[in-house]
Formats: sequence, C-alpha cells, structure tokens
Amino acid sequence: MTDIIFVFEIHQPYRLRRDFFWENRLFKHVQKRDFFKYYFDDAVNREVFIRACKKCYFPSNQILLELIDEHKREKKQVKFSFSLSGIFLEQCEMFNPDLLDSFRQLAETDCVEFLSQTYYHSLASLYPEREEFIEQVEMHRQTIKDLLKQDPVIFENTELIYNNAIARTVEQLGFKGIFTEGAERILHGRSPNHLYRASGCEKIRVLLRNYKLTDDVGFRFSARWWSEWPLTAEKYASWLASTSGECICIFPDYETFGEHHWPETGIHEFLRHLPDEILKWKHLSMSTPSEVIEKYKPIGEIDVPELGGTVSWADLQRDTSGWLGNTMQWAYYVSVRRLESLVKESGDEDFLRTWRCFQISDHLYYMCTASGGPGLVHSYFSPFPTSVDAYVTAQAALLDFENRVRLASVAADEPFLFYTGKGKKYYTGTMAWTLKGFIQALRKINMKALRFHIKRGDFERWMRDSLHDEALAEKIRELRTSGLKANELRRSMIKILEKRFQERKEQRREATGYF
Repeated sequence: MTDIIFVFEIHQPYRLRRDFFWENRLFKHVQKRDFFKYYFDDAVNREVFIRACKKCYFPSNQILLELIDEHKREKKQVKFSFSLSGIFLEQCEMFNPDLLDSFRQLAETDCVEFLSQTYYHSLASLYPEREEFIEQVEMHRQTIKDLLKQDPVIFENTELIYNNAIARTVEQLGFKGIFTEGAERILHGRSPNHLYRASGCEKIRVLLRNYKLTDDVGFRFSARWWSEWPLTAEKYASWLASTSGECICIFPDYETFGEHHWPETGIHEFLRHLPDEILKWKHLSMSTPSEVIEKYKPIGEIDVPELGGTVSWADLQRDTSGWLGNTMQWAYYVSVRRLESLVKESGDEDFLRTWRCFQISDHLYYMCTASGGPGLVHSYFSPFPTSVDAYVTAQAALLDFENRVRLASVAADEPFLFYTGKGKKYYTGTMAWTLKGFIQALRKINMKALRFHIKRGDFERWMRDSLHDEALAEKIRELRTSGLKANELRRSMIKILEKRFQERKEQRREATGYF
C-alpha cells in the first residue's frame, strides 16, 4: 500500500506600500491607530485576498468538503492537510470571516489535518538565537488551537527551509514530524517517498515533498508547451500508482487551484476528480502526515548541516538564495534581525507586531535578482517593478520604523552588558540597548552584578558615553557616592531613571511629532 499525502500551503503577506519612499513618507507624523497602515498597503492586501477567495479558496474548499462527504462511509477515505500562515488567518478574520468558517468545516470532518509553521512566515529559524523562532511557532500553534480546534503535531517551516539545527529545535517543541524538500543533494540517491529520521534527533520524523510530481500540477498544469499537456486526473493518478515508495507527499501552494491556474484551465475539475481516480487503485490510499508517521518506520537519516547545507523548496538551487542570495537581501535581513533587542525592550505591542511583519519572507523574496525561470516566478509574485524597488521600499520603511523605536525607547549607541566580574566567564547574559531596557534589567540583576558595576562607575559611564545624557550620568554618580546600601541604591536609581525616561520620551515626542 502507498499513502498519498496532499498538503496545501496557504500564505498571503502584508505587502508594503509601494509609494513609501518615492512619495516622501519617511518620518511623518502618524497617529498610533494608523501605525500599521502607514507601512503596509491595506487596499492591495484586501484586493489580492478577495480575488483569491473568489477564484481559489471558496471553490476549492467546497470541492474538498464534497469529496470528503462522498467518501466518509467508505473504507478508503479522502484526506487532505493544510499549512496556513498566521497572517493569512488574520486576513481571513479581517477581510472575509466566512472563509475561516469554511476551514472550520474542513477541520470538523476529521479528514483534514492542519500543520504548524512560523506565524509570520518568516526566516526566524535562521537567526543565530532561537527565541524569536520559538515564539512565532508557539504563536502559530496556539492560533490553530484557538481558531481550528486542532493541536498540530507536524511542522512545516517557512518554504520548507530545513537543516539539522531547525529539526532539533522543532523536536524540542514537541512536534512528531517535520516537512522539507525531497532535494537530491540531501537524499544521495534515495527516494523521497519514504519516512526518514532527522540527524541529531531522537524521535522526530522527516517527511519529504516529491517536488517533481508536485510541480507537474503546481507549475506545468496549464503549460501547453509541456509534452504531457493536458494533464488529467486519470493520468496523474496513474503516475502516482506507478511511483514506488510507502508515502508520496504532494505539497503545492493552494492558490494553484484557481489563482495560479485559472478556473478556465480545468484545474478545479482536475481537483474534483483526482481523489476518485487515486482510490480506484487498490494499492493507493489517501492519508494525513500524522497517520503516516505512526504507520511507517524511517528507512534512513536526513543529514543537512546548518552551515552551507540548508535546504528549501525555492528555485532550482533549493536553498536559501531566494531570500538571501544578494547584497540587498542580506542588508535588509541583517537590519531586521538587529532590531530584535530594541523592539522587545520597548515593551510596545504595536512595535513588536510591526517588526514581525517586517520579517515576512516575501519582502526578501521580492528583492531576488535571479534570471530565467526562477526570476519569472519571483516577478510573478512581486508587487514591485524591480528587485531594487522592492529593496528601496523595504529598507526605507524599516529605517523609519527603527527611528521611531529608538526615539520611543531612548536607545543607546551600544548595549550595556551586565557582569559579575572581569572577563567573559562572568557575563550574566543580560544586556540593555535602551534606557527602558536598562531599567528592566536593573530590577532583576543579582546583587553581585550590581555591586560590581557600582564600584567601577560603569552605569554613569554608559549613560554619558552611549546614551549621551550628561545630566543623568551626573545624578547617578552622585547617588553612587552617597553611601547608600546596594538595595537602597537600586531603588533610588530606578526611581531617577524612570523619571528621566518619561522626560526624554516627552521631549522627543514634542520635537519630532511622532505619534
């Protein structure tokens, strides 16, 4: 018996305003309630979403519901799976709640499994530190529980990005399986149509997308130049039947069905008839990913080194070059990543959400300068005329955003690192980039670290040289030499710093008009 696994990826990004730089929108006064719309193009996002609803989401969901219902009493049932980004689900709630109800109906059939991924469809899994990646995964898992009443056990990272380190983190989060691309360079002559172990992991199983069979539908279905055109459900089912292996994973974008291939191509009829044609074959059945990992044992190990080996489903290279293949992409990626401490120290939920929207992988995808077929694919999805336009817009918006965060949080030039003694081995792991973050850190550091820095005069030195606040530095110096005990000194210092933070925040608001 061979199990056919259909997983549909659904993601809609928040696209940046294309006129942000050219219409001189930088550093303008903006009300807090309009903060998100200041950067992101609500009208375009709504337009694309509504079009996809009409052409793809609603008709395709209805087909799946009917197919599941037709076969629900049969021995071999019709089963599907979805991987929905968190921001796609947000747009369901904003632009068409009826679509969310349609996915709830699918979830209630017990024949549809929902996977987990990063909430913001980001590249956070590639960051040197794992905290942001973990937070986004947990956000997404909770969202699936809340909206669709399922607790995901299978993980699909953004665009199937995978390496050993990612697999280890995902296993630690409790997932039983993880998807990636069935690329030849990680298979070494083996078939993608089996279950595998993840190198360095104990329990998690690796499922591999069969990209050749997936692309026959996703890319070539309506290509009249293709030798196999027209592709019928009967023909495709026969290809699946003649393919060896225990499990065949077909994993296209859901927009394949009506958006990438318009309804006039016959793509919905193909979807409607395909399960019947598959189940005609005695040795074929349809399963969910979690069923497959319980049914089969791994036949080998997938080993993908983090350094230079990371795999994805993007372009011909099937690596991260679709997002990090040129200088523009790297510049934007590094700029976004460096803001993490500043944003999180601010404690501002609007800042945090906006920063995470800047992480959406599509912004980097639009900056790709690939030529040939891959270049055409990047251009198809991009709202920008060129990759340079995409970069200029994204980097300008990010610069504007960074300025607002720095002004609101009273940011320093360099972070303050808390130690308990001289040398790296005494570093506490706590740092502060902003005055607000410094106050938070000062509340929790141990007495040994407090005494160490007080004795050396490090606090006032940082405030003078990095915060450039001579008056504050002098107050802290006077406090340090007042003879107060350490605990009393901590309380008095926090009181002075909180007052100064509010003063500087108000001064900068008046001077700039921000918010």
